[in-house]
Amino acid sequence: MPAPDALFKPEAFVAEIGHKSGHSHALIGLAPGTKTIGVAISDAGWTLARPVETMRRTKMAADASTLQRLIDRENIAGLVIGMPYNMDGSAGPRAQSVRAFRRALADYIDLPMLFWDERLSSEAAKETLTEAGHSARNSQERIDAAAAAHILTDCLATLRDERDKQIKP
Repeated sequence: MPAPDALFKPEAFVAEIGHKSGHSHALIGLAPGTKTIGVAISDAGWTLARPVETMRRTKMAADASTLQRLIDRENIAGLVIGMPYNMDGSAGPRAQSVRAFRRALADYIDLPMLFWDERLSSEAAKETLTEAGHSARNSQERIDAAAAAHILTDCLATLRDERDKQIKP
């Protein structure tokens, strides 16, 4: 398991993925909430992310099993988990809950994990859905999955740049 600081460092995340998979697999983005988990998947080149689903949270073993099936089916190399910082950058109770979620998930899923700042991801997702003609009021599940896609999309350029640095001779 990576050191706690490594969970916030894209270079460590990319290096761990490289050692396990050769950099040619998709990533999964998670937006964990108290009742649901928004899920998104990137392409293998780490250029695009798409919302996949919103899972209703149950017990961790069941949630991890659902995620593992998706990971196996989509050939996932790592997980990007949205970290809900406060607007001032501090970590509040929701951030502590996400850290606990990641620790519990790591007991079931042996893949590199990276925390990524998710501030304003739900608002961006609502805006995107509204622009696409969906009512935000009636689509919380869409919002959660779109928020996961926003989080994943937000970090892909950084991860691609780091990957390219690490694979150059």
